[in-house]
Amino acid sequence: MYRESEADLPGEAALPGTLPESLRAELIAFRRDLHMHPELGNQEFRTTAAIKARLEQAGLKPRVLDAGTGLICDIGTWDGLRPMLAIRADIDALPIPDAKVGVPYRSTVPDRAHACGHDVHTTTVLGAGLVLAGLDQQGLLPRPVRLIFQAAEEVLPGGAADAIASGVMEGVGKIIAVHCDPKVEVGKVGLRHGAITSACDRLEVTLNGAGGHTARPHLTTDLVTAAAKVVSEVPALLGRRVDARAGLSVTWGRIEAGHACNVIPMHAELSGTVRCLDLHAWRDAPDLVHAAIDEIATLHRAKSEINYVRGVPPVVNDPAVSDLLGDAMIARRGPHAIEDTEQSLGGEDFSWYLELVPGAMARLGVRTPGDPVRRDLHRGDFDADEGAIQAGVELFTAAALLDGVRG
Repeated sequence: MYRESEADLPGEAALPGTLPESLRAELIAFRRDLHMHPELGNQEFRTTAAIKARLEQAGLKPRVLDAGTGLICDIGTWDGLRPMLAIRADIDALPIPDAKVGVPYRSTVPDRAHACGHDVHTTTVLGAGLVLAGLDQQGLLPRPVRLIFQAAEEVLPGGAADAIASGVMEGVGKIIAVHCDPKVEVGKVGLRHGAITSACDRLEVTLNGAGGHTARPHLTTDLVTAAAKVVSEVPALLGRRVDARAGLSVTWGRIEAGHACNVIPMHAELSGTVRCLDLHAWRDAPDLVHAAIDEIATLHRAKSEINYVRGVPPVVNDPAVSDLLGDAMIARRGPHAIEDTEQSLGGEDFSWYLELVPGAMARLGVRTPGDPVRRDLHRGDFDADEGAIQAGVELFTAAALLDGVRG
């Protein structure tokens, strides 16, 4: 997909914006501080204040977003004509305990952890902003760049919608981002044209019926059986009503019914997620899922109440912007630092920005070479090789410089 040589791209020596050692050490300390003090979506007040203070220390003028968490900051002065490149980071953590041992930066907040790498994303974008601000002071930044530090990515339908409503995309012509990937070695990025994540919605179902004695199930609505049938048969039914290439799937995460072994309950609750690889199928998903649940519930004489919560569409990388990220990585580290990546079933609200402008997300390698432990996302033992911070900063700065020159 990408160039096999560096012959037609500026090399690292020719392209400014690499990360000084003093700033590299500072950014690692900054990331560790965020990691020790994780904050959930729309509660990131300390995180927002820390980012704002460091940007102001560099002489910049960040603006906190309307909700009080998250902020934007422009590097250079926008002339109102040439659209800016935006670089986005998400800043929230997850409501799970930090299970790491033997590290000094373990979370100090009970049942809160940066288990998805947002602290790395934040630090990487902050570092890129500081480097680009230095280049701008030297007259070496060809076009203004906007930093977006977005709250509540983990809260469906995602804090991106609130950020957009606060005006973060005004004057932006394209947008880039990274997401930590524990499958990719540190110092490398994974890139892809087209969809790189899936759509993700939340599904909540309540089943109701006349319960009764387990000795007489024929006189009741057997809600436990009805719930079990919904769990097992709805995904199978959808698999025959949607093109298999769309990747529409329902996965249940919770089922609850009853309190006693000899009582058929009157209520049952189920919840899970709906994921979809294809944008068009995602748009049809609510009606399809509703129909499948109602059909199975009715067959077992249960009444269904369905709360289908729209989440996020797939992140669909624009090929030209994805190539920009590839060229930037080649300019910094050579073609060996790029690998193709697959589309995942994870959801990401970065997709809402791509409804407005072209953009691309890269997978940032955070796996230490030779580490036998797979530290997957959304697990309490997740951690990142901090060399990823330097790789991310240099990716973003090179992308900003190349984009500014190409116009």
